[in-house]
Parts: sequence; C-alpha cells; structure tokens
Amino acid sequence: MSCQGSVPESIIAFLESEDFEDSIRTAISIGGHSDTIACMTGSIAEAFYKEIPTDMVIQAKERLPDQFIEIVALFENKYPAYP
Repeated sequence: MSCQGSVPESIIAFLESEDFEDSIRTAISIGGHSDTIACMTGSIAEAFYKEIPTDMVIQAKERLPDQFIEIVALFENKYPAYP
C-alpha cells in the first residue's frame, strides 16, 4: 500500500466520523491496510475531538507489557495531550 492509497482514506474516515470511536470504526471498515489507516485516522481524530474514550485507553493499555506502560506514562508526563 502506498501513501496515495492510505492517506486519503484516513482523511475520509475522519471527515465522516462523529467522534473518536466512530472514526476508528470507519477507518477499519474501509479495508486494505486498516491498521495503518486507523492509526492515521485516530491521530487526526484525537487532535480534533480532544479525547480518546477512557474505556478504549484502558483496554489498549491492558494489552501492553508493563515496560511499554512506563514509557507511555513518561511520554504523557513530558508532553501533555491538552495543555
């Protein structure tokens, strides 16, 4: 997949969304390299909607090794999402 095939799809998924979760669901439903498309869509959606639903954050962090959780915490402390 090239950026010409994934970037426009990511933007479209975001533009058609009503909230963060909807953007991710839309991105995944597009098909293709859905993980790449959902990643880009989620980045745009978080910047626009200013939040990721808490339950989604909790579920994602439950799947990460403790070492990664520590790295994420360090990053979030140094670079707050919404000052």
